[in-house]
Amino acid sequence: MNKCSGKYRFLVFFFLILVFNSNAQEVNEPRGNAEWIKPYEPFRIAGNLYYVGTYDLACYLIVTDEGNILINTGLASSASQIKNNVEKLGFKFSAIRILLTTQAHYDHLGAMAAIKKQTGAKFLVDAADADVVVTGGKSDYEMGKYGMTFQPVQADGFLNDGDSISFGGTTLKLLHHPGHTKGSCSYLFIVKDDQRSYKILIANLPTIIVNRRFEDIHDYPNIANDYAYTLHAMKNIHFDLWFASHASQFHLHEKHQPGDAYNPMVFADQKGYDEALAELQKRYDEKIQEDKKLK
Repeated sequence: MNKCSGKYRFLVFFFLILVFNSNAQEVNEPRGNAEWIKPYEPFRIAGNLYYVGTYDLACYLIVTDEGNILINTGLASSASQIKNNVEKLGFKFSAIRILLTTQAHYDHLGAMAAIKKQTGAKFLVDAADADVVVTGGKSDYEMGKYGMTFQPVQADGFLNDGDSISFGGTTLKLLHHPGHTKGSCSYLFIVKDDQRSYKILIANLPTIIVNRRFEDIHDYPNIANDYAYTLHAMKNIHFDLWFASHASQFHLHEKHQPGDAYNPMVFADQKGYDEALAELQKRYDEKIQEDKKLK
């Protein structure tokens, strides 16, 4: 009896040490752009799709009769802004049922753990980013150099290329677009208003964030091929309106000003999308050539 009690006390003590060490890890959120935390007036984009993000960190709310879907959460400090924006539009923050992200970086899911806890929503993530979300970014091939950059969040499900998320009459198709992170992804879905339906693309553009040669990134050996795949795949997507992970990437502020009347078609910008991809393709090609010179 005493022997068992001693063993039990040891196990409890050991467990408490592990919990303490885990909680003692501090989030080291790198300094970002001032426009990432600047407030922005939420608005209806098209049908049941709304913008609820900050000035530059794009967050999207899809409203359904069964509850709502939130894509991206911005920085850790953005949680209150998103909550206020959702409620300003007349919706309940607690009605969020599904949480998604376009990439496992701190500027797009910094508030994910907090919002998940506040709402009880299920968090679904591209399977290739599964390890990064549970380590708070520590296992990311590039951002891991900063340590834990966001509060770790436990996923409730994992998604692969082409998987569908159907909820409340809205179905989103996940498009696996790796490179920026191993599990970067875009979403394709339909929304409707009284006039027509719109095929929406929320694109995660494959920007390059490393200065090292691709072949020197040993914890992501397929990075060059992933970028090439994504750039090719994104050129063949058909849509009516497109958006991105950052407002600046799809020129939100040139297309919409706070107080503007509802006008989905201002986001029908095939030319802007093609130009963005062409620029990214150029940067990728230049990167490949630079890497060859450094061999």
